[in-house]
Amino acid sequence: MARFDDVARERTDLSEADVDHLRALVADWTLLSDLAFADLVLWLPTWHGGGFVAADQVRPTTGPTVLFDDIVGQYAARGRRPLLDRTITARKVIAERGVSGPAPVEAIPVLWAGRLLGVIERHSGLSGRDVGALEQHYLEAADELAAMVVDGTFPPSQPLARTGSPPRVGDGLVRLDPEGLVVFASPNARSAYHRLGLATDLVGVNLARTSAKLARRPGPVDEALAVVAAGRAAGGAEVENAGAVVTLRGVPLRRSGAHTGALVLVRDATEIRRRDRALLSKDATIREIHHRVKNNLQTVAALLRLQARRIDSPEAREALDEAVRRVGAIAVVHESLAHSPGEKVDADEIADRLVALVRDMSLASRSVSVTRTGTFGILSADVVTPLSMALGELLQNAVEHGGGADVRLLPRRADKRLIVDVVDEGPGIPADVDPFATSRLGLQIVRTLVTEELGGELDLRSGPDGRGTCAHIWIPLPG
Repeated sequence: MARFDDVARERTDLSEADVDHLRALVADWTLLSDLAFADLVLWLPTWHGGGFVAADQVRPTTGPTVLFDDIVGQYAARGRRPLLDRTITARKVIAERGVSGPAPVEAIPVLWAGRLLGVIERHSGLSGRDVGALEQHYLEAADELAAMVVDGTFPPSQPLARTGSPPRVGDGLVRLDPEGLVVFASPNARSAYHRLGLATDLVGVNLARTSAKLARRPGPVDEALAVVAAGRAAGGAEVENAGAVVTLRGVPLRRSGAHTGALVLVRDATEIRRRDRALLSKDATIREIHHRVKNNLQTVAALLRLQARRIDSPEAREALDEAVRRVGAIAVVHESLAHSPGEKVDADEIADRLVALVRDMSLASRSVSVTRTGTFGILSADVVTPLSMALGELLQNAVEHGGGADVRLLPRRADKRLIVDVVDEGPGIPADVDPFATSRLGLQIVRTLVTEELGGELDLRSGPDGRGTCAHIWIPLPG
């Protein structure tokens, strides 16, 4: 289906300001569609004046659709849709009357700054039957918005609320008179205010004053609530107390420059807000757990380091030092997760910390340069934890057995894989030595982590110039 911007720019002679106004209209015309229980199609005169092109369409969420096919981009020559031609000439709403109920099709001219920009064709889903009291109130509100489209005052110059989950017509509707008194409230709107604690009927009350009284909560008062609930400004506001949370969306109504009241959409957002707070609490709990695990691991590493200092056997001291480094690698991951907004972390930051950890733990590394070229990107915790342990082992081996040569860490992404090379320029692995022998615990740990935990592969080969050793890892990335 064609895009609105493409149709407007390529097939009409509208100015950029005209397109901006139409773009604001189609951003908010779901309100008109839902109130009218109708499909809407925006027709624009083509640049050569020979007909009309369908630039956008919307279907109602409050009732059945009439137009089952997408018609955006379709062209209609002059005379093929007489209702559009008549509307262009008359510059007023023209309807094809049905037997009963709303007209099956209505044409609403879109006027702005004295110019006719297009025509909205309204296809009713209620035509041919009698409507109830609730539907009648909705239809009257739709007619008022249609009149504002003709006057050029809808959409309002101040955009409607779009943050969070703004209420829609089906969530609840309140109609205000020019004084801000409620003249109509849908059942859902009444229920939302009753949940806030309103014991009386909503009809007849001053919505702004009533909302302010119900919003008993500590902290600053929402300044937008007074003007939005009074119907004096377009936008969003919120009413919250200990029992419920209700969001408001106000649309002032004007006719011939005079304020005639307002429509206020009402939504009971109590359960949504409760779930949001539960997610925030869960996220904070997870971060706190990672923080405590990191502290505990650092405590374990400190105890192992203290024990190593009391042991005379060089082999036992080396084994404890390796255990300290492995515990430290896991602690680095949990420290990063404790400061991340979710279960995703910047693996480059963890890799740089691992490099520093290996240098601190190895005396030989004081004269060795370890550099990273390339990026790991953002990885999930279930990937970065075993990967960090594997990289710690490979970096340690490269530093300790590379003969004092420089070490390079080369990560990159390709074909939904993460590829990492740990390269040194040392003497390399002798041909008669099995690097994965049972006596080489570090490489056995790396192979197990890469193949079983990460589902990847590990390969030891000569360096790029035939010198040294290259530990080559690739692992699949989810998604």
